[in-house]
Amino acid sequence: MGGTSSSRNKSQSVSYPEHDDPAYRKCQELKMERWIQMHYQIKQREQALAIAQHRELFYWLSGFYISAVCGCANYYQRVKRASVLAPLLPLTFVMGYYADWAYGSKLHRIQAEANIIMEHEQELLHWPGGLPTVASIDEARVEVHMEKKMHPHHM
Repeated sequence: MGGTSSSRNKSQSVSYPEHDDPAYRKCQELKMERWIQMHYQIKQREQALAIAQHRELFYWLSGFYISAVCGCANYYQRVKRASVLAPLLPLTFVMGYYADWAYGSKLHRIQAEANIIMEHEQELLHWPGGLPTVASIDEARVEVHMEKKMHPHHM
C-alpha cells in the first residue's frame, strides 16, 4: 500500500510542470507577451475609434460653424451692430478645441500629462476601495446569482 501511494504522488507531480522548468517559464513568458500585445492593440483600436469620433463631430460642428458665420455676417450687413457677431466667439473656441483634438497635438499633450501624473502623482491613481480580490469578486458573483434566483423577472 505504501508503494502505491508514493507512485501516485510521483504521477501527480509529473502531470504539473515544475516552475523551475525553463520550457515552462518560456511558455508562460510567451503567453504573457501575447496577452500584453493583445491588450495594447485593443487600446490602440479604441483610441483610433475615439479620434475618428472626434473628427466626425468636428465635421458636423464645422458645418454648423460655417452656417453661423454666414448667417451672422449676413445679419451684420443689414443691422451694422457688432453685437450680432458675439455668438461667433464661443463657437470659435469650441471649433478650436475640436480641431485641436481631431487634427492637432491635443492627444500628445494629454498623453504627456498622463505620463507626468503616473511619474509624480501616483497617489491619484489608486482605485477607491483598493484592488478587487478574488473573494470580493466571488462574493459579488454569488450575490448576483442569488438575486437571479429570488427575482428572475428583474434580470
